[in-house]
Amino acid sequence: MPTQDPRKNNRYKASHRENRIISRLIDAQGNPLKVSDFYGSNVFDIQKAKEIPEKIRKELINVSETSKTLNPEHAEIVATAVVKWANDNGVTHFCHWFQPLTGGTAEKHDAFFSLENGKAIEKLSVSQLLQGEPDASSFPNGGARSTFEARGYTSWDLSSPIFITEGPNGKTLCIPTAFVSYTGEALDIKTPLLRSVTNLNEQVTQFLNLVGEDDITNVNVNVGCEQEYFLIDKSFYYERPDIVMSGRTLLGSSTSRNQQLDDHYFGAIPDRVMGYMQELDFELYKLGIPAKTRHNEVAPGQFEIAPIFCEANLAADQNQLMMAIIKSVAHKHNFVALLHEKPFAGINGSGKHVNWSMSDCKGRNLLDPGKTPHENILFLANIAIVIEAVRRHSKVLRMSIASQGNDHRLGANEAPPSIISIFLGETLDKIMLQLKMGKKLTDPNINESLNLGASQLVELEKDNTDRNRTSPFAFTGNRFEFRAVGSSAAVGFPISILNTAVANIYKESNAILEKDIANGTSVEDALTKLTKRWITNSYQVVFNGDGYSQEWVKEAEIRGLPNLKTTAEALKVLINPEQIKFLIENNTFTERELSMRYHVLTERYVTLREIEFTTLMGLVNQHVLPSAITYKTQLAQIIKSQKDVNLECSTELEIYKKLDFAMASLYANSHNLGEALKSIQGSEQEVADHIANDLMSQSEIIADYCNEIEKIVPNSCWSLPTYYDMLFIK
Repeated sequence: MPTQDPRKNNRYKASHRENRIISRLIDAQGNPLKVSDFYGSNVFDIQKAKEIPEKIRKELINVSETSKTLNPEHAEIVATAVVKWANDNGVTHFCHWFQPLTGGTAEKHDAFFSLENGKAIEKLSVSQLLQGEPDASSFPNGGARSTFEARGYTSWDLSSPIFITEGPNGKTLCIPTAFVSYTGEALDIKTPLLRSVTNLNEQVTQFLNLVGEDDITNVNVNVGCEQEYFLIDKSFYYERPDIVMSGRTLLGSSTSRNQQLDDHYFGAIPDRVMGYMQELDFELYKLGIPAKTRHNEVAPGQFEIAPIFCEANLAADQNQLMMAIIKSVAHKHNFVALLHEKPFAGINGSGKHVNWSMSDCKGRNLLDPGKTPHENILFLANIAIVIEAVRRHSKVLRMSIASQGNDHRLGANEAPPSIISIFLGETLDKIMLQLKMGKKLTDPNINESLNLGASQLVELEKDNTDRNRTSPFAFTGNRFEFRAVGSSAAVGFPISILNTAVANIYKESNAILEKDIANGTSVEDALTKLTKRWITNSYQVVFNGDGYSQEWVKEAEIRGLPNLKTTAEALKVLINPEQIKFLIENNTFTERELSMRYHVLTERYVTLREIEFTTLMGLVNQHVLPSAITYKTQLAQIIKSQKDVNLECSTELEIYKKLDFAMASLYANSHNLGEALKSIQGSEQEVADHIANDLMSQSEIIADYCNEIEKIVPNSCWSLPTYYDMLFIK
């Protein structure tokens, strides 16, 4: 029942929410539609558009797979078909949907409405479809554009389908686009990603042609992003300024039972959360996003959703959409979805495991070992090339996942460390060691069956590798899993870096193979020699053990593997000519575009940390100290009254002294942080380093004193929602 206590009221609201029921789509007979009946219903399908002739359809597909341009006359036909489809679906506005360097998405809506000869019509011209013009100076550009230089362009990406988003009272047509400056620099995530995909396609296709597979005309990069997130009740969210401002709790005392019992992981999904997940799937399916898996994650209040793999550029677009829909559907269920990498201290944070593989035009997965991997020299060569790419470009890969949020997660005993290493598993490791030592390749005999000792149970076929949760880059059977990517990341950036790193080694491999084969070496011998070269060169990056252990940190240092612990340190890679050379030579970025990203990401890191510090000091002054003063006043009155009647009050005095010391220490440290912020100066890199190396530790001391006070102050005096409230009341 409602009371005068706001926290009690919020707890009551959160624990008495009614499940949201949505209307399912039904057929003419009133039966619920299967997912296959409405999947992709909000996506423009060129195969189903009757207004597009077959010849143009084929041209569109060809254009989306190559660097060719679409015939302007044919573009007009496509635009007309898009407008008809949009009108048939009740769309009123359109926008160019793009991914600026904010890490999110952007859109400016224009009405289909137009006037011709004073008559209202619905129209989308070919020029509006192909090109837009947002303000390039108002988005992060790292100094590439002056404030008065506003022009920028969005360019239709034909490889990512046009889709419809639904608002409360209307629909909008979204056209996926790239975003570039007036002078052609990429101001977005998508453009470099498309360049990297094109380059990797060219290099791997050439590689396969060199080894005798002349019928391979193109290679695709396939990606699947496992998205983790937290759900908290909306009433708690708005009472926590730190979560609203920064996406994470800047203070908070852990509960006595968090994830120690491992009972939340894969546990029964609460009804209210299940209702949310079901609506989330429904919205994703309409947008053609192939959501496949949902479950409770390790931490209380944490969940995961994973899609089926698709082409890398589409996967990146769909993950951006998925994050937006995770948040919007959560609000409808009176939840708030937190995508921050570490919203709560003391429990697991959230990642976005990016599963990465390559497939040729026949649909063959180039990272599939087959039944006899020791005999599959092409597979082994592909794996060795990826390993060398990760070893050689590990610093740039680490930079690609750097963020202030991920700094709290990496190495925090539930995520991979900031040391980039590769897990191969027992089978592959044995084969690669045989190659490295020049021995004959033999079957490691790992694929055995597991007899569980009960006749009622089916005998299990053992995989060729175990899984390693502690590895930042793990081989998981037929793909690599980049586990170190943060949950809030725009995945297009790390995928661009990974694609280019791998393409760079394929490029070198092609030159080596071409020379060896021209000199009369057989293809098999040339591949074996190449594989041995790369695995010998890069084996120090292979680690199959516990990445959480301190022993590994010491061993990695001995091996010469870099350990870039903070974002401030990692971003320096972007201005290191030797480290970024391959990105420029492989045409994924220009030198100016990398400099731009350095400034944007460094400024973002500094700004977000400053927001956190300012918010933390506000919490101290407006919540923690007032709550402590309230309880201190009560204690003082109790102590005085007991002394007045000669009663023992040593316990109360002890609590009073402990609270008083914590308050004084908290106030002093908070004051010092404020003064440090006022006096901070130097270059942007010096400021970032100072924040990472000095001010962060100060803020953590402040949080510790806040948490100590929270443990002392009774619940009735504490004004902020606690970890108990947010994590356990659903």
